[in-house]
Amino acid sequence: MSVAVLRSETGEGLRAILREPTALFFSVLMPVGFYALFTTIFGGQQQENGLSFAATSLATYGAFGVVSVMLLNPGIGVAEDRTRGWLRVKMVSATPIGVSLAARLLAALPYALGVLVAMTAASVLITGTVIDPVTWLRLVAALVLGGLPFALFGMAVGFVASSNAAAAILNAVLFPMVLASGLWIPLGLMPGFIQAIAPFLPTYHLAQLAMAQITGAPALGHLLAVLATTVLGALVAGVAYRNLRV
Repeated sequence: MSVAVLRSETGEGLRAILREPTALFFSVLMPVGFYALFTTIFGGQQQENGLSFAATSLATYGAFGVVSVMLLNPGIGVAEDRTRGWLRVKMVSATPIGVSLAARLLAALPYALGVLVAMTAASVLITGTVIDPVTWLRLVAALVLGGLPFALFGMAVGFVASSNAAAAILNAVLFPMVLASGLWIPLGLMPGFIQAIAPFLPTYHLAQLAMAQITGAPALGHLLAVLATTVLGALVAGVAYRNLRV
C-alpha cells in the first residue's frame, strides 16, 4: 500500500512542479539557458585542468541546475501545502506523512536529471561530445545524489515559512552561494575573499565532487563534506518539522 501511495504522491508532486511556472523557470530553464549561452561563447576554450569549458561546465553549471531544482521545488511545494492547509489534511489522513514528504523529494529527482540531460544535449549540439558515457553517468550520479541535502534544507524552510516567503528565502540563499562557489564564474577570476569563502559552502564541494568525476582528481574530502551536509540537512529539517505550525 505504501508503495502505491508513494507512487501516487510522487506523481502529484511532479504535476505540482509543472503548475508552478516561476519555480520551473528559475530551477530548470534558467540553468540550462545559462549553460547553453556560455557554452556557445566559451565552449571550446581550454581550462586550467586541460579540459574544455563545455566539459568542466557540465560539472559547475550542472551543480547549479541540480541545486536549484532540489532546493527550490520541495521547499516551495511543502510551504504551499502548509499555507493552503493541505499539509494538515495529509497529517490526519491515512497516508503516512513521511510518505508524502518523501514523495515531494522524489518528485524533484526527474527534474534534476532532466536539467543534466538538457545541458548535455546542448553541449553536444554546440561543441560535440565532451565526455564519454561512463564519465557522464558518474557525473550525473554524483550531482543527483549530492543534491539530496539541499532538498532537506529547502523542506526545512518550507516547514516554517509561507510559500512566498520560502521562495524569497531560498532564492536569497541560492544565488549568492552559487556565485561564491564558482559555479557561474571560475573562482580564479573571483576576488580573494570569495575564494576564501568557497570551501565553506556545500555547493562548492558538490561541484568539486562532480568535477572529480571528469578529471579524476581526489574527491574524498568533497564527498565527506557532502555527507556532512546531508546529516546537517536532516537535523535541520527534523527540528523544523517538530516546530511545524499548520
